Amino acid sequence: MAFLWLLSCFALVGAAFGQCGVPAIEPVLNGLSRIVNGEDAVPGSWPWQVSLQDKTGFHFCGGSLISEDWVVTAAHCGVRTSHVVVAGEFDQHANEENIQVLKIAKVFKNPKFNMLTVRNDITLLKLATPARFSETVSPVCLPAATDEFPPGLLCATTGWGKTKHNANKTPDKLQQAALPLLSNADCTKFWGSKITDVMICAGASGVSSCMGDSGGPLVCQKDGAWTLVGIVSWGSGTCSTSVPAVYARVTELIPWVQEILAAN
Repeated sequence: MAFLWLLSCFALVGAAFGQCGVPAIEPVLNGLSRIVNGEDAVPGSWPWQVSLQDKTGFHFCGGSLISEDWVVTAAHCGVRTSHVVVAGEFDQHANEENIQVLKIAKVFKNPKFNMLTVRNDITLLKLATPARFSETVSPVCLPAATDEFPPGLLCATTGWGKTKHNANKTPDKLQQAALPLLSNADCTKFWGSKITDVMICAGASGVSSCMGDSGGPLVCQKDGAWTLVGIVSWGSGTCSTSVPAVYARVTELIPWVQEILAAN
């Protein structure tokens, strides 16, 4: 009987790891801490965050695990099948971490992506072998196209991007920052007509995404689960913390995502 009870416990834990948007290790966010002006994340507390790396192990972009077979990142990252997805990482210089290095079978860049306007900045990566969900590797939730995330909502962004725009290297440890969403009308005050319906802005609050964070997540809590609201896309060349960073708006891109997932 005890054995059966143990089995049911394991089954529960397994289900928990596969559940989207609910980290097994809880994140601890200080209200408005500063990824320029960010802070180290609790190791394993953003289990969908992945690092995209080239053959030499150089981290060039972030991404988010949305299922065991799929990662979402930014189209402008220029991911190729020769690159790898590294899941379960916290400290890029630690050797004792239980990371998963996953090959990419296929790259689906949004056909409407435009490098000049940076519109539709989303790419889906189909993994060659599925990620194994664990305490430190699990998916983020995707929003419905109809979900609303109001301006002022405090959300979180994570990445191994630069902590100063002129830093010559990226940090070893995963950085996190809490930051508020802006309305597109407010964002236009900073960026003018560059801001379109397929973008969402956040920050201008003393925190900013920076180079190397690209492709990574902007997540907000919805019904107790972290949901992918934005993909780090573009912003201030100096990663100014008084100017909002711009993210691909996932609710607008969900129809395309669902189309690709269904067909592959």
